[in-house]
Amino acid sequence: MADQLGHMPRGPRRIFKAAQWSWQGLRAAWLHESSFRLEVCLLVVMGPLALWLGQTPVERVLLAGSLLLVLAMELANSAIEAVIERYGAEYHELAGRAKDMGSAAVFVLMMNVLLCWGLILAPRLFPAA
Repeated sequence: MADQLGHMPRGPRRIFKAAQWSWQGLRAAWLHESSFRLEVCLLVVMGPLALWLGQTPVERVLLAGSLLLVLAMELANSAIEAVIERYGAEYHELAGRAKDMGSAAVFVLMMNVLLCWGLILAPRLFPAA
């Protein structure tokens, strides 16, 4: 946060503060978002598998990175939902649309996980005859 004069901290102090705020965001997501907790559990299981099953560094990055992208988008979706809820629980078409689009973005990245894992692992599971 800014000091009394509105200046942001500089140097290592700013990096430390940014890390603190990021940790607070991760903690809030873990405490309040069941979808985030589920996706973290999937990462804990599938992350090591990604590193083990990937035969090249690029494959490992695609397998593990696709999982991390889902978490990042879940955080953004949760932030969108929190801001919308901040302004009231009454229904508004634009608020509903924003929440649906955030959810759709998470879904698209989940499909990306399936695509990456499928394209990398399917040829090994089903070799051409």
